Amino acid sequence: MKPLLRLADAIDALIDRVGWFAAALTLAMVLLISGNTLGRYFFNTSTIWLQELEWHLLAMVAFLGLAYMQLRGVPVRVDMFYQRYPERVKLWMEFGTALLVMLPFSVFVCVLGWRFVLHSYELAEVSPDPGGLPMRWLVKSLVVSGYALLALVAVSTVIRSGAQLARGAAAPTPEAGHGQ
Repeated sequence: MKPLLRLADAIDALIDRVGWFAAALTLAMVLLISGNTLGRYFFNTSTIWLQELEWHLLAMVAFLGLAYMQLRGVPVRVDMFYQRYPERVKLWMEFGTALLVMLPFSVFVCVLGWRFVLHSYELAEVSPDPGGLPMRWLVKSLVVSGYALLALVAVSTVIRSGAQLARGAAAPTPEAGHGQ
């Protein structure tokens, strides 16, 4: 079990780094939007590629931040029911949801998304707007990257909750998150 827990630790560390990168991109996106807004209203200037870059950064923040938020317990749960369950039931719910829903769905989206990215790459798809960003497949690849990271979070969740179930331990509190 220890090698699997080390794997879960490595996954969690990777997801934490990706989460911090997404947070840094949020700051970059705010600065870019502010600069574009100031340029448009005070200097009467604007470029299409910078406006598209805003959307690309937003996609990066959303898809890269998705796994981090799931790992750290940020998504809203229907606590009206969940909070009343015994800790062991909560562990089984974490285990089952990660194994039967999150992991297969993430893999499914990755498979479909890969075809989507490949098609865009083969077409050498670019922005339809003059002066827009090239290589549209790069931003489309964020779908695959984001859900691949989410699949890794599912693997980590299955390992950790499975280990706790095997030990007979109680579920971690939502504030603690995984790996803490």
